[in-house]
Amino acid sequence: MSTLPALGAFHIGSVPFTDPEYACRIVREHFPEIHAWPQLPRRSFAENMYAQFSERFPGVVIDEDQITVDRLQDLDPGLEALYLAYLEDDLSYGELSADYALGLHTFLDSAPALDRGPTFVKGQVTGPVSWGLTVVDQERRPTLYDEVLAEAIAKHLMLKARWQESALRRISEHTILSVDEPYMSSFGSAYVSLSRDQVITLMEEVFCGIQGLKMVHCCGNTDWSLLLATSVDILSFDAYDYAIHLALYPKEIAAFLDRGGTLAWGITPKTSDAYQETVDSLVGRLVAAMDLLVQKGIHLDDILQASLITPSCGLGSLPEALAEHVLSLTAAVAGAMRARYA
Repeated sequence: MSTLPALGAFHIGSVPFTDPEYACRIVREHFPEIHAWPQLPRRSFAENMYAQFSERFPGVVIDEDQITVDRLQDLDPGLEALYLAYLEDDLSYGELSADYALGLHTFLDSAPALDRGPTFVKGQVTGPVSWGLTVVDQERRPTLYDEVLAEAIAKHLMLKARWQESALRRISEHTILSVDEPYMSSFGSAYVSLSRDQVITLMEEVFCGIQGLKMVHCCGNTDWSLLLATSVDILSFDAYDYAIHLALYPKEIAAFLDRGGTLAWGITPKTSDAYQETVDSLVGRLVAAMDLLVQKGIHLDDILQASLITPSCGLGSLPEALAEHVLSLTAAVAGAMRARYA
């Protein structure tokens, strides 16, 4: 496996553009080392991060802007097909069609030749906790609270990740697959009745299908020790608002870095606050965030060598002009950090 570029940059996933060719071009221009395909939720509800990975899930129903699992259907044939694909490692089951991921298909079709491509290529799949808590049955009960469906969700998403990774290797043999878990910011609250062991088991089920680097992205505050207890290789977090919370886990962060882990610092805000920030102000904020870990005994050089730069989250809900500004600012911050610590 090639080494990740220290202080390299990439985008998280979703962008507000509806033209897939433009979306692919702009993210490649800003992030030449790590290409990542764009999710296009404004093009179609099918590219919403939950609907996008629902294709072929047993009993799934997409109705305009709503996705559910109809438990009144006979789910057995669908579950049998899923488990057969899982047992036979049939990657075709996990294929993302162009109707659900035109951004991905355009990205693959317009990719540079393998010998001229990026060092790394990144994809993403919605995590089992977030998917299972968002997608409900006909009685509005989260599917993750059904023991049979919970296991099926993890295997379904693992196959989605497996197929996607195999497709991305047409661009680069060095892949990053992000498991996006926004709902982990609610872990431990009254709204999420899952144990630590349940979460780790679900995430590891998805991770076990990923051969390249495994990333997890959470854009809010969470129990970071839980995510760091998994086999994750890259921890992606909102460093603009939550760096101080991550610094509460210095022992876990140190152990993560010692085993070769990487921190993806989401330092560019995905709000209009980005217009109030400059490259210098964000570099200062990022250095201060890293210093929180230095104060806990982690060497700055170790942090810098194991750091990537990103926006704080996906940009799909933003105005196009603001999203372009965030992408440009993120790339500039990464460049400034490299110049500062060269």
